[in-house]
This record gives sequence, C-alpha cells and structure tokens, in this order.
Amino acid sequence: MKRRDFLLTSALALSSSLLRGQNPSRVLTVGVIGHTGQGNYGHGEDSVWLKIAGTKIVGVADADEKGLAKERKLLGDIPGYPDYRKMLAETKPDIAAICARQIHEHRAMIVAAIQAGVKGIYIEKPFVRTLTEADEVVKLCVEKGVRLAIAHRNRYHPVLAVVRKLIAAGEIGELKEVRVIGKQDQRGGGLDLWVLGGHGFNLATIFTGPAISCEARVLVDGRPATKADIHPGDEGVGLLVGDEIHARYETQSGIPLYFDSKKGTWTKGMPFGARLIGTRGVFSLQVDEEPLVILERDGQRTPVTTGGVGQPEPIMDIKLINGGHHGAVKDLLAAMKEGREPLCGPEAGRETIEMTLGVFASFAAGGAKVALPLITRNHPL
Repeated sequence: MKRRDFLLTSALALSSSLLRGQNPSRVLTVGVIGHTGQGNYGHGEDSVWLKIAGTKIVGVADADEKGLAKERKLLGDIPGYPDYRKMLAETKPDIAAICARQIHEHRAMIVAAIQAGVKGIYIEKPFVRTLTEADEVVKLCVEKGVRLAIAHRNRYHPVLAVVRKLIAAGEIGELKEVRVIGKQDQRGGGLDLWVLGGHGFNLATIFTGPAISCEARVLVDGRPATKADIHPGDEGVGLLVGDEIHARYETQSGIPLYFDSKKGTWTKGMPFGARLIGTRGVFSLQVDEEPLVILERDGQRTPVTTGGVGQPEPIMDIKLINGGHHGAVKDLLAAMKEGREPLCGPEAGRETIEMTLGVFASFAAGGAKVALPLITRNHPL
C-alpha cells in the first residue's frame, strides 16, 4: 500500500475511534498564538482545543490588548501575554496553535515555537510566504522532531481514501485532468490563489502527485499584466499581481492540473475546490462543504460518503472532523504519538506554496513554463 493511501485509510479508523471518546494517556498542553487585527484566530483553531480530550490550553498570546482580553474570556480566563515568545517561554506548551490568518508572521512564530521546545504545531494556512521560509521550517521540524500540521482541514477528511479506491475501481473511468477553481470573490486572481487556491491544490495533488511545471496567464482588467501591476498584497502575502489567473501544471502522474480564478465572478451557492474529471464522470471536491465529495455522472449529482456512493454517512461527527478542525488536530496528536508525519505536514505545505509561487514565477518569465521545484527560493516577484 502506498504511503498516501495508508495515511488516508488510517485517518478514517483514527477519526472514528477518537470521536468515540478514547483519551490519550497524558494531557498535552497547548499555547495559542493569534494577533487581532493581523488575521485574528483563523476559523476556530483556538477554540477547537477546548473540545479535544487529552489537551489543555495553558496560555494565549495576542499583541492587541482588547483582542487578548476577548480571547482569554473565550478560552476560559487563562493566562494572557502580549508577546508570544514570553508565553512560550513561561508556559512551555507541548503544542503551539498558531492561528493568525495573515502569513507575514508565520515563519517567526513557527521558529519561536520550535526553539521553545514544542513537539507539535497546528498552523493556519497559507503556510509561509516564500520557499526559503518553507525550506527552513521543513529542516527545523526534521532536526527537532517536531510534528507540524497545516489547517488545510479538508485534507484530513476520511472520504478521500474512499475516492481514491473508487477512482482505482473505474468509477469515473480514466482520470484525465484535475481543475482547481478559486472562490473568485473580491479576492479573485492572485490573492485568491494565495488564500484559497491552496485548499484546492492540497486536495488535487493527492490524486495527481506533485506538480513538476507551471505555466500561467496573468491578467488585470482583462489585459495581460505587466510589472507595473505588481503591488503589495493583502493578508500578509507579500508582492502580488493579477485579478485573473489561468494556470496549467504538469504533474508527476502525467495528469494535467489547472487553476482558474477571476475576481468578482463568484455567485451564491457556487462551491470552490477541485474537480476530478474522468472519461465517465466527475468527482467534485467542494472545500469546506459537507458532503465534501459529489459524484457527477449521467446528469445526476450523488453524494459520496465514507460509506460509499449515495450511502448515508456512518460517522456521526463528520462535520467536526472536517469543518471543525477535529480531524486535523486529532491526526496531529496521533502523528506525535506514532512518530509519523501528519496528513498535511510541512512538506505538503511547501508543495502547495511551490504551486502558488510557480504562477508568479511563470509571470516573471513572460508566461513561459517554469520547472518545479523552483530554482529560486525567494519570492519570484
């Protein structure tokens, strides 16, 4: 059995057993790091620990005074610190929950947590800003034996193992291509690629393998973007370009992978994510929706659950496993106990950042195809 298949299959059994109430042998302490006004606390990555047996939050850090007071009230009036380094030094947590959504502080927060001796990190996506930062974090995690999991929470959904088996059995015929679609709201284009496209990439590469090249068309107001269109992006992502992007990736499996996003084309009820297109049907992976997977075939849309195509979902708390971060956090705890990598660890995060920056590298090369991994590890813009 391939490693990806093994980990995905294991996640199903693991999630089911943990949700039945099995407790770890020792309580693990958690230090929460956020920054009100600089991305806050993601989507529940701070409070999820209140519902995870065998863990206890021992401190929270937030440089914003009002935000810190609000967070302490939410998390149970625990000790609060304006400086996350001081919080890490004094509480010495086993796990750091790095919740700030804006990524310009992620690298520093990760390094500080590792230097403070944590053995587990759960971090909001996007991972980090550059491949230089990603390379550093991957190296540090290996050297210090730290298990780091990234909050691409759909990656931990046990239905993905079912989809892998269905594709192998020919449920949609031969898999011909995968299309990742951004949310395409006001952040469409470059910012959508950074903030939400990574969710789709993280799912798509389970089925295609890593991307080995990227060529991209980047537009602004319908015309080809130029260097004059480069500007500092929101949400701490660094330099940015494009309100419309169309990219094509070659992958290790030979299955082409595409990304598309155009600002302002989102409509209510339109999911974003990845579409696995076969000769007989399509698996639509709808990010942060439940069910996560829909089979489109013969003019019908049929939910896919961990029980199979069109079957009732056998896992009672499936929404907590997916949308509530429970699946991701419990996989991290299991990875720490078992000495393995989480389903979405630092190398998977680096792979997603590589695909994101590949678009900007292609733009910098005049739209030419660029090989992945990129030779230049700094930001290509």
